[in-house]
Amino acid sequence: MEAIRQTVKVKNHTISIILPDNFNADEVDVIILPSEKKEYSIPQWQIDQVRERTENYLKNPENATDIDDFLKEIENEL
Repeated sequence: MEAIRQTVKVKNHTISIILPDNFNADEVDVIILPSEKKEYSIPQWQIDQVRERTENYLKNPENATDIDDFLKEIENEL
């Protein structure tokens, strides 16, 4: 399934949606919700942690845990 999300302006209780040329469908479902302009804020502690992990990885890439091994560790802890 292909989904397209757009924020469009409402003018005189009307909207117009232009689909990409490669969107091929004879019928579509339309869900209309009011747009919420939310500002996303990432906490500083999380930014710091990602930077620290990135630095550690760049210094020692061979110490990175393989995703399959990581998931097994989590599974074993449950």
